[in-house]
Formats: sequence, C-alpha cells, structure tokens
Amino acid sequence: MQTNMSSSSKNDTNPYIRFAVGFSQLLKEGKSYPLGNLTSRAKPGRNEDAPRVLLCSPHPDDECIIGGLPLRLLRERRMNIINLAVTQGSRHDRQAARFKELQGACDYLGFGLLPTRQNGLEKIQLTTRDQDRDHWNEAVNVLAQIIEQQAPQLIFLPHANDWNTTHIGVHFLVMDALRTMPPGFHCRLVETEFWGAMSEPNLMIESSPADVADLITALSFHAGEVSRNPYHLRLPAWMIDNVRRGGELLGGKGAEAPDYTFATLYRLRRWARGKVESLDMTSQTFSCDDSLEKLFG
Repeated sequence: MQTNMSSSSKNDTNPYIRFAVGFSQLLKEGKSYPLGNLTSRAKPGRNEDAPRVLLCSPHPDDECIIGGLPLRLLRERRMNIINLAVTQGSRHDRQAARFKELQGACDYLGFGLLPTRQNGLEKIQLTTRDQDRDHWNEAVNVLAQIIEQQAPQLIFLPHANDWNTTHIGVHFLVMDALRTMPPGFHCRLVETEFWGAMSEPNLMIESSPADVADLITALSFHAGEVSRNPYHLRLPAWMIDNVRRGGELLGGKGAEAPDYTFATLYRLRRWARGKVESLDMTSQTFSCDDSLEKLFG
C-alpha cells in the first residue's frame, strides 16, 4: 500500500501526465460539441473583383483541412477564394447532402463555391486515366473550362503522392487540364498534403488559434463525415505535427523549429509556358505576424 502511494505521489509531480490527460479530455469533450449550425464570427465580405484563388478539392471537407493559407489569403490579402468541388464523394446517396454540408462550411469561412457538375465528377483516379480515356478526357474538359472561365492567379491541388486515390487523381486531372490551356496562360500552383506527406514542401504557414478554431468549426459542418470519424477534432494535432516536420524539412536537419503552435505545409510553384516551373525562392516560413504580400502580392 505504501509503495502504491509512493508511486502515485511521484506520478502526481510529473507535469506530462496532466499534459497528456488534458489532450484526452479535450478530445472527449469535443465529441459533445454541435456539428455545424454555428454562426460565423465577423469576416470580410467576398470581393468578386479580387484576384481569384481556386481550391481544387477532391472531396467536400478538403477545403477546411488544407485551408490555413487560403483563409489567410482571404483575410489578409482580400483575395477571392473559390472552392471547386471536384467530386462530391463516391456514395451516390450522400452526394446531395455532402454538397449542402459543403455550402455551410464555405459560407462559414467566406469561401465561394463552385460545383464541377451536378453531383460532381466521378471516378477521378489514375485507373480511369489509364483505362477509360473518354471518361477522363471529358472530366479534363470540364475542369479546363472552369479554369479558363475563372482565370485564377493561384490554384490549390493535392500533390502527386497524397495516398488517397481521388486526391492523386485530382492532381493529375488538374495537370492534364492545364496542359490544354492556351500557351500564354500562367498561374501559381500550391500543392497540398493530407493523407500522404510531401517529401519536399517549400512553404510553412502558421495559423492563429482563432483561424484554427474557424477551420475546425467549418469542418464540423461536414456532419455526415465527422460523425463516423471526428477528424475535425484531430485537425489541431495534425497542424501541431506540421510544425515538427516543417522545422526540419524547411529549416534543415537539426534546425530549431519555429515557435509556432499550428501550421500547414505546402509546395509553391508556378504554371508557365505549358509546364510546371520552380520559383526562384528558398523554403520559407510565414508566421501570423509576417505579411503574405511578399509571395502573394
């Protein structure tokens, strides 16, 4: 009995127990929070005439998960952020509901929303690209028309190894659509990650706690998805881990990590002269206090 009390006493002096328990309790508590149906805090209205940013989202919810930089571009640079719902998921019985949830999430963040077509594109994967060229080329034409109409200065898309078959499919769909654009078309490309980590990101963007709270809240509008897997509650942990990875990947092995809590990693390049080109830039990190005008002026 004395041994157990002694052990308990020693554990009580270990602050990391409280640290770990705190995370666990927050996660459990978060499961009781409302999903969607929350009023957005004051936000700037969308400026339809501002430079356009097109988020090519593989699924409804990706606009929130990778939304750290788009949200800052909206709030700090007043850019017109438009989420393109490339697909609405593979379950036909959920596609209409998922688009409605997506509308709530985009409205909450202040993003515009475009569908590719009713119920979204289907079978956007490399097997389709390899084995059903007619279907794939039709999807490429749909996307190319949207890019031409929107004329975005910036396009977000998953990187080529983002594990999920639709994420990878959307990467190649966007690239194939860009190859059909007129020779003079150019824009910047921001590759994103979620299911599979990028080996060579070149941009780390810090998010404030207030922005992260808004991303989580918007993600909660996707109630049908987060009810089965509450990944909206795990988004902060992923963004915390991005600081760990980004400190080494961008700063170099053994480098001191920046004093951020939350961040998202990206790879910034450009499309010009019919191909992807690297920008003349070193890997960079942007804190909440740093102006984005340097790269996105």
